[in-house]
Amino acid sequence: MKILYGVQGTGNGHISRAREMARAFAALGADVDFLFSGRPDNRYFDMDCFGDFQTRRGLTFVTENGEVNRRKTLTGNHLARFVRDVRHLDVSGYDVVLNDFEPVSAWAAKTQKVHSIGISHQNAFLHDIPTQGQTWFDSLVIRGFAPTVQQLGVHWFHFNQMILPPIVPIKEAQRENNQSVLVYLPFESLPAVLDLLTRFNQVHFYCYHPDVEKDSEYDNVSIRQLNRESFHHRLHYCRGVIANGGFELPSEAMSLGKKLLLKPLHGQYEQLSNVMTLEMMGLANSMSYLDPAAVRNWLDSNSVGRVKMPDVAMAIAGWVLSGNWHNCDELWQQLWDKVEYPEIVEEAMIEWYTNNEPSRYKSSITTV
Repeated sequence: MKILYGVQGTGNGHISRAREMARAFAALGADVDFLFSGRPDNRYFDMDCFGDFQTRRGLTFVTENGEVNRRKTLTGNHLARFVRDVRHLDVSGYDVVLNDFEPVSAWAAKTQKVHSIGISHQNAFLHDIPTQGQTWFDSLVIRGFAPTVQQLGVHWFHFNQMILPPIVPIKEAQRENNQSVLVYLPFESLPAVLDLLTRFNQVHFYCYHPDVEKDSEYDNVSIRQLNRESFHHRLHYCRGVIANGGFELPSEAMSLGKKLLLKPLHGQYEQLSNVMTLEMMGLANSMSYLDPAAVRNWLDSNSVGRVKMPDVAMAIAGWVLSGNWHNCDELWQQLWDKVEYPEIVEEAMIEWYTNNEPSRYKSSITTV
């Protein structure tokens, strides 16, 4: 079976998920080509696991000062170039096109009638799940940005829908907490982030930001350029993470038992919905702006515990290679049976079911 895997490159979360899928496919001996779009070629890093990957310009979202700039997003994308890239991408030699919210490969598969399967967090929003701030335009984007024949969504809970658990790295042995805090707020201005962090001079922060060109020290903050190996080292040893409202980083942090403080990107309903969901589940705190009081309260709090997750990437890769694409029930049951939550999550989700779906089963949660 020959597979093309299209990955949205705008954010690092999609690429992190694709790394785990690349690991799983490699272990199973699959023949997979990768295509990325959404950022300049020179802004990709730590990409060795993808082999001789392709890139396209694709489509992307423009952010400024912690929110989506819709005007610049509309004017900054070159639709003629996008259409040309779709027409020139030949996918006829592939048995299936997998897609993580990447528009060029998705539309190429659609126009050339090659079977396509979407594997992304965005696909979870095609189901009846809790959301916040979603508009008709957002619904249009989710359905039309990277359309596929089949959709597998990943999320922190299934909400009794055909949604799978998050794809996170296989965990090594737990490492000693050094009391530092990891900070990744790429959509905020670096000076504003540093102004916030230096108020807490008894805490050591490791701040990773795309604007950093050289590692340096600034009072109680270690400022770091983006580096996957260094970032994951700090993630394993920290006591908590301050981040925007993306999906992959919170997923990996909670699988390590790290507490979370999240500041969603304004105007981005996916991030608003993510943060609302994690707060509802008792797995994160939030702030709507870079709020010193919120940081202080969060620093004084404890982690609620670790969410234990199975090797979702390996399970999906095996399912893809089986070719039995229209049967997802066994995959769904197998994976959720292996997820274990802290007790506080069980209580929160039973309450959600009681308030929202009293006629359906209360919970399929396994607690730690």
